[in-house]
Amino acid sequence: MLTRIARPYLLFLGDITEPRFAKTAFGLRDWAPEACVGELALPAATVSTDLPRLTPAQAWEKGARSVVIGIANRGGVLAPEWIPLLVQCLQAGLDIVSGMHVRLAQHAEIKAAAERFGRNLVDVRVPPALIPIASGRKRTGKRLLTVGTDCALGKKYTALALTRAMRSRGIDADFRATGQTGILIAGDGIPIDAVVADFVAGAAEMLTPSAAPTHWDVVEGQGSVFHPSYSGVSLGLLHGTQPDVIVVCHELGRERVMGSEHYAVPSLPDTIDLHLRLARRTNPDVRCAGVSLNTAALDRDAAEAALATHAERLRLPVADPIRGGPAFDRLVEACLA
Repeated sequence: MLTRIARPYLLFLGDITEPRFAKTAFGLRDWAPEACVGELALPAATVSTDLPRLTPAQAWEKGARSVVIGIANRGGVLAPEWIPLLVQCLQAGLDIVSGMHVRLAQHAEIKAAAERFGRNLVDVRVPPALIPIASGRKRTGKRLLTVGTDCALGKKYTALALTRAMRSRGIDADFRATGQTGILIAGDGIPIDAVVADFVAGAAEMLTPSAAPTHWDVVEGQGSVFHPSYSGVSLGLLHGTQPDVIVVCHELGRERVMGSEHYAVPSLPDTIDLHLRLARRTNPDVRCAGVSLNTAALDRDAAEAALATHAERLRLPVADPIRGGPAFDRLVEACLA
């Protein structure tokens, strides 16, 4: 549990210019808005959460007690250009919370400033100790895993939305966080991409233990089995969670793999087929309930048309969880069927 993280948060955007790398900031803004007082960024940043732009001192005055690094960049590293502003946060009285792979205390200037000002450095991307090798044994309870055609296109949002919808129907359901943003939202979880490779499936088993027959664990997916950089963590989650249901996530209009543009994004039929074939290794009864389609780039009418077209082609429920509506209700019911 992350009980040592002090809220509310100031969201740090650094000098980011690519919105897809700000998914931590956007996730907290959308799913924990009561915990976010504003944003902090360098002049070069072109991405915004649309929260008030504050200095560290102003954020403290508005109640912020931690600055959260709201960026998930390639490699999970802190840029040297960010360090002076993060030191200012410590000086203003804010703890620093990071989901980066590199530990905050590895930066001598940050470590010295935290000690000087009596502040905490909180690394979220630290897995628990003594993770076992996966057993592959069947567990009780029900499990849903969100999977994707690529990275950063809605797996976390879909899992959160499905969990909320299940609970609103009186279903006993838990969101299981596997990434730094989800952990900050949920308060616990396992940062699955920080787990040693041989233990990823075991960590997934830890995250989704045996439960009551009617209980659902809704697991936040990571990466994509099609991504040349991150396929390993995706497959470990797929085998370790032993999902009864998968929901495939895709961003409409994305044609090239994020960060590896020389690879094409796979088709939805190919994505569904491969995930089911791989998932059957640990759960022969797995099924695909439908597709979560990110239609953020479209207006309402175009989005509704796209959802209907894809649903007809795939013969599955297709919905945008952010838009909700009858299409999303059909997706939820298909998951529970």
